[in-house]
Amino acid sequence: MKIPNGQQIIEEFEKWSPKYLAMEGDPIGLHVGTLNKRIERVLVTLDVDEAVADEAIEKGAGLIIAHHPPIFRPLKNLQTDFPQGRLMEKLIKNDIAVYAAHTNLDVAWGGVNDLLADALGLQDAEVLVKTHEAELVKIAVFVPESHEGQVRKALGDAGAGAIGDYDHCSYTLSGTGRFRPNASADPYIGEAGKMEETAESKIEVVVRKAEKDRVIRAMIAAHPYEEPAYDVFTLENKELPMGLGRVGRLKEEMTFDAFAEHVKKSLNVPFVRAVGTGKERISKVAVLGGDGNKYIQQAKRAGADVYVTGDLYFHVAQDAQAIGLPVIDPGHHVEKVMIQGVVDHMAEKGANWQCEFLASEVNTEPFRLK
Repeated sequence: MKIPNGQQIIEEFEKWSPKYLAMEGDPIGLHVGTLNKRIERVLVTLDVDEAVADEAIEKGAGLIIAHHPPIFRPLKNLQTDFPQGRLMEKLIKNDIAVYAAHTNLDVAWGGVNDLLADALGLQDAEVLVKTHEAELVKIAVFVPESHEGQVRKALGDAGAGAIGDYDHCSYTLSGTGRFRPNASADPYIGEAGKMEETAESKIEVVVRKAEKDRVIRAMIAAHPYEEPAYDVFTLENKELPMGLGRVGRLKEEMTFDAFAEHVKKSLNVPFVRAVGTGKERISKVAVLGGDGNKYIQQAKRAGADVYVTGDLYFHVAQDAQAIGLPVIDPGHHVEKVMIQGVVDHMAEKGANWQCEFLASEVNTEPFRLK
């Protein structure tokens, strides 16, 4: 097994949670250090503070993948007498890179909001707030039959052929390829100046337009021909909408108070704040990780019996009351569900790497119930 560099790790991560899914102005991406180095351990965390930095040092992590960007607002200085400056100094001195995936990981299928929906046991979950509907293209590439499997795998590994809950989807046709290499060519098959015929396969895959260039690079790298022949077609059909939050149904209806206890247990929080009479019957649930104050109307329009989100403002709670929408606020920190989710995903995708993905054990929840 090989030790990957940081670029390879993040390239694999961004196949799942690409940057273009992030909301406008969200400061995602590399915040500290460099990805141009070999990395044997990656620490996954919700937040990056000094305790997490110390944990990364202790565990020998060369990269931290965080959900909350450590530099959310522009810094005016890096004075090491203050917490932010000390944190940056510690990370840089110990050659620890920090990469943040924020709202792109919220939106991504299998990301924060799907993890929360799964934890709550929601069935048939759909997007609550649509933010993206990806344009699709079809790539058709012609390859000798001997290398069909190799090229098809490279396409799928690069993210091509992802359709709903399926990946590595493709279609193959068999035929005959004809070509004549010129005098300056170095052909894999045939001789310069002579017409050549060979059995070829045409592989077709669907790709998000934003990921087309990366997929084509992977295809060319795996292709045996000096000049691979391929076509790219724009499709009118769109990918399933993506976005913030999820809305789905519980397996069994329950009372509001019982559901509040269910939230506490499922999301592993000591308390929740609740807006409701306590008499409501809960079946359809909307959930949105982090600060979901802006989306109470979307939850109501989706027909949710309750809305689960964090950082609920006083006046927004009153607005929810006014429109008859019960709300449960388990806090912002429930997004910690992403830690194990990212570890599991990256450990699977990096199974052939000599690299460990470690879940942070530092509790970054600032609130305590007294």
